[in-house]
Amino acid sequence: MGGDELVAVYSADGEVVGSATRRRMRAEGLWHAASAILVRSGNRVFVHRRTDDKDVFPGVHDCWAGGVVGAGETPWDCAERELAEELGITGVPLVPLFTTSADVDGTRIHLYAYEAWWDGEVVIQESEIASGGWMDLDELRVRLADPAWPFVPDGRIAIEEFFRRELDR
Repeated sequence: MGGDELVAVYSADGEVVGSATRRRMRAEGLWHAASAILVRSGNRVFVHRRTDDKDVFPGVHDCWAGGVVGAGETPWDCAERELAEELGITGVPLVPLFTTSADVDGTRIHLYAYEAWWDGEVVIQESEIASGGWMDLDELRVRLADPAWPFVPDGRIAIEEFFRRELDR
């Protein structure tokens, strides 16, 4: 997506307060929202490496499909759109998991996390995802414990919240 694309701008409290170009949102560190979908198959999740030309956190791993909520778009609609665009997955129910907020390296974000169960083919969007595959949740925990394994900071916050909530069940 280009820098001139309009995205929803949020308050620190999580309310939509307007819109701005993606470029302005990044440059000024404006609060925004993103949808994040954890794609699961049994005890596995789909983990991918972002392309080297992403505008934030290029070339690092993530276990969440998703992206920034566009102007006039709901987080739910964003989640459905991003799941289809990034992984070619459509027509699956999304299960809301949680919402969390973070300020990571000047990126101020409200993250709407969802879960989707999928056993079909994953077709990655090559312009955003360099590679990907299924990983057991236990292996993901081990890799996340290694500070040398490059992982998206807000994705790390979200998966740690997911693991915490799973332990509380």
